[in-house]
Amino acid sequence: MLKQIFNKLPKKSSKTDSDELSRSSESPRAAGKSQQRSNGGGASLKRASSSAVFPASMVSGIEPLVPFKDVPNAEKMNLFVSKLSLCCVTFDFTDPSKNIADKDVKRKTLVELVDFVASGSMRFSEPAILAMCRMCAINLFRVFPPNYRANGVVASGGENDDDDPMFDPAWPHLQLVYELLLKFISSSCLDAKVAKKYIDHSFISKLLELFDSEDPRERDCLKTILHRVYGKFMVHRPFIRKSINNIFYRFVIETEKHNGIAELLEIFGSVISGFALPLKEEHKIFLWRVLIPLHKPKSLGVYFQQLSFCITQFLEKEPKLASIVISGLLKYWPVTNSQKEVMFLGELEEILEGISMVEFQRIMVPLFLRLGCCINSLHFQVAERTLFLWNNDHIVNLIAHNRHAILPIIFPALERNIKSHWNPAVVNLTHNIRKMFVEMDEKLFVSCHAQYKEDEAILILEAEKRKEAWKQLEQVASLKPVIGNTAVLVSPLMT
Repeated sequence: MLKQIFNKLPKKSSKTDSDELSRSSESPRAAGKSQQRSNGGGASLKRASSSAVFPASMVSGIEPLVPFKDVPNAEKMNLFVSKLSLCCVTFDFTDPSKNIADKDVKRKTLVELVDFVASGSMRFSEPAILAMCRMCAINLFRVFPPNYRANGVVASGGENDDDDPMFDPAWPHLQLVYELLLKFISSSCLDAKVAKKYIDHSFISKLLELFDSEDPRERDCLKTILHRVYGKFMVHRPFIRKSINNIFYRFVIETEKHNGIAELLEIFGSVISGFALPLKEEHKIFLWRVLIPLHKPKSLGVYFQQLSFCITQFLEKEPKLASIVISGLLKYWPVTNSQKEVMFLGELEEILEGISMVEFQRIMVPLFLRLGCCINSLHFQVAERTLFLWNNDHIVNLIAHNRHAILPIIFPALERNIKSHWNPAVVNLTHNIRKMFVEMDEKLFVSCHAQYKEDEAILILEAEKRKEAWKQLEQVASLKPVIGNTAVLVSPLMT
């Protein structure tokens, strides 16, 4: 019997079916008749439109507006398919006055379907699974208009983060479809072995494309659904990870424009927590080639919290990766963006709190060369945030054990701050750290101070030599006659 049903399944793609249903829903005549469900003509019209997607054997001629409680259990699954067929008709929500009655019928039907799936009263047949996937595809899978996406690009660029996000006018129906899909996937009545044939790679790819929606409510629903899919369909896990990786690659390397990076990273945060030890090479490559380069885009602030959580999860799994992560942060250090520098310093402190002595020694020289530049930053928040690292006991302990390598690197930056930094709070913090090093190792401090004085004397001497050389050049140039368009040095006194 099942073989006969499957032979009757339509061969058309879901895209073609969606186009046919969209055209039928846009017809005023069809829309007007859709409310005449109580008479025979209206019911036959509905069955005719639903047969474009579902075989007649699946619809079984059951009137879709009949409540589930009014049919016997043997017919409930057929009624379920009929109601799904009714919800395949799409509407234009940009005009609230259009198809009001039809939209209300569809909304009530979706609510019924949500309640039926949530009840978990009976297992879903294969035709019902197919019908559900088709209905979700027709309602959810769509291409965002260019003007719609353009606003999302601006919002995700980090320059206009205070702008209000755009909300889809069709959300009252989309929300019900998402709720229905979530309860369907989470239901214990759904056989994953059967459902994986319809919730396949193509279906998952379309779901991932929807993460670029400007509506944050939609992205939040998608995040929960994709997490459930990842948990239920183990066979699809490698494909989901690879597909999300490709989105990240495109974002970092090509466009730097995507609305759903934060949500995708949040999904990956829970995925990373489930990685088995020791970590596979695939996962380490993901850390180095995806997570660390995600620090580069200008819109880092939009998804920084989720990205930092993913990094932390990796380091909890394998602390030996700390030196690799810090090397990556130094590679992408935002030398011209003070706000990003403050974020980097915050993440750096979290990493240093759990780093081992061996890993710290591997990266301490390049790390403190960069921190020295941050200490001398004219942006007081950057300088202050860097100096706050010495408030962390674990970091101070690491520095104390490696002071012979670190103090000579950091000492000139501390002295320059005391002499010339404009911010009093930064100067006070620098004095405190300077005092801390004196108490830590006074002999080493005196040695570094003497070396600093020698280096300063050499720099002053070199500056005088350069100044004298320029004076000699100016003098020679002033004595040489000007011929034609030859460029000459002009003394400041002559201007």
